This record gives sequence, structure tokens and C-alpha cells, in this order.
Amino acid sequence: MPVPLLKEKVNSDVKNSFNQGANKNYLNICFTPNTFKSSDSSTATVMTPHSMDLKNGREKLKDLALHLVDDIRPEMKEDIYDPTYQDEVGPAPKLEYVWRNIILMALLHLGALYGITLAPGCKAYTWLWAYLCYVYSALGITAGAHRLWSHRTYKARLPLRLFLIIANSMAFQTYVYEWARDHRGHHKFTETHADPYNSRRGFFFSHVGWVFVRKHPAVKEKGGLLDLSDLKAEKLVMFQKRYYKPSVLLMCFILPTLVPWYCWGESFQHSLYVASFLRSVLSHNMTWLVNSAAHLYGYRPYDKNIDARENVLVSLGTLGK
Repeated sequence: MPVPLLKEKVNSDVKNSFNQGANKNYLNICFTPNTFKSSDSSTATVMTPHSMDLKNGREKLKDLALHLVDDIRPEMKEDIYDPTYQDEVGPAPKLEYVWRNIILMALLHLGALYGITLAPGCKAYTWLWAYLCYVYSALGITAGAHRLWSHRTYKARLPLRLFLIIANSMAFQTYVYEWARDHRGHHKFTETHADPYNSRRGFFFSHVGWVFVRKHPAVKEKGGLLDLSDLKAEKLVMFQKRYYKPSVLLMCFILPTLVPWYCWGESFQHSLYVASFLRSVLSHNMTWLVNSAAHLYGYRPYDKNIDARENVLVSLGTLGK
């Protein structure tokens, strides 16, 4: 994750300053070592300031962190937390409801509720098919929109990118370009009004409420300043953006419904409401829990100054997102 990597760099630079005597200003601050443990079991010691000159020390570390951003590979700059950004003081803007999204999600969830009543009568192959579609669509979010296109944590050849972008259309959680843009803003301006799913606005908003209203002006302003040239340069991402609606109809609803109906004689009703509607709603809500439950419940191994947490149940449901 960007935050612990940044802390390690800050620690390294501060220690070098002490060893070489290049920065006398730090001599006025007492530091205490803290150990941070990452997911691969490696540890990093970070020096945190004592209360002697806490405020001054934090400001210097923030300035140093911003300089160190230049050392990080260009693909990762836009998703690194910006500690200098603060919300503007003033009245909150009036909420503008997006009725299209409200009606669509209401109908989808009603269909999923009906699907729950039909689920016990499904054939075993239909259960298996719905599960495979769930896993495939989850990969389109976790390995695709999140790890590959939002954070650029690995490189992929065309066959894998094609596999993931089709899976992303099956997930029906907006096209990769918009998903990655919003997620980079979420990391850079986390828990501020520039965060598209700001957890400080409550559980419901961070879970699904942000889908029902227009974006906060700060989200539009800061999101518009993000460098998305890597996404714009990828033809596959822009192709999906252009033809997203037909790709969703085909991959999220038509294909999951037709396969069990045609291949093993499942009823059309069971195929539609279970393999399409119920599976899609489960996929949506598991992803949304990353923004809501995972900011309230769990432990914080990286940065205790923000609310993002490691939640085992959410990680399992999202295949490790």
C-alpha cells in the first residue's frame, strides 16, 4: 500500500539526516520507534515525534513526504494520500438525487429478494454457475479495476487485460475509467469531501448513498485534476467506456441468464432472478462493504490516523480486495 511505503521512505530519509548531520532542525525533536507490520510479514520501523514539539515535527514530516513522492514510479503518484488537503469550512451543498440510479438499484434489489425465494429450487449447476459468475465479476473489480488500472501494481498483457475488462462489465460497477478515477481520488483525499465515498458522511452514504446523489463539488474539482493519461492512453479502457451499456447488458444479465436456461434446462425465471439479479446484488454489496464496514470494523495495521481498516470477512467476500 502507498501509505506504509511512504512511511518507510520518510523514516529512511530522517535517519540519514541524523547520521550525516545535514538537517540540524530535526535535533529539536525527540523520536520514538514504532513497528509497522505489512501483509507479507515484513516490518518497518517508523520514528514518530514525542510531545515536545509534536506539531512542528508533523509539519516537517509532511513536507518531507511530499518531496519523496517524486521518487515513486509515475503510475502511483495519483493515488498517494495527500495530508495537506483540508475540507473548506462552510455549509454543505444541497444534495441532488440521481433518480435513475435510485430506481435502477431499487429494482435490482427487489429482483434479488425474489431470487432468494427461488434459490432453493435451483438446479445444482445453476448454483455453480452463479458462483462462477460471482468470482469472475469479482476479479474484474479486484484484479482489474482496483489492482491493475487504479493502482498499477502489476503489468498485464492484452489477453489478461481483455479477460479482466470483460469481467468488469459483468460486475456492473461502472466502467474502468470512472472506477479508477474515483478510487484514486478516494486514496488521495480519503475521508474528506473530495473522497467520492467519504466514510465520515456515515455508513449508508459510504456504502451506497454516494451512488444515489450527485458528486460533491470537491470530488469534481479534485478528481478533474488527477492525471489519468495512462487510462486515456489504453485503447481497451476507452473502448469499454464507449460501449459500456451494451457490454453490461450482455455480460451481467443476458449471458448469465441464457447459459443455465439453454444448457441444462433451468427455468428462465430461476436463471434471471438467481444467476443474474441475486448474484449481481451480492457482488455490488460486497464491494460497497469495503467503503463502509471496512472503515468501521477491523484493525488498522498501517495508519491509525485514518479510518480504513483490515476486515477479514470483507476481504474474503471480495476475494482479497
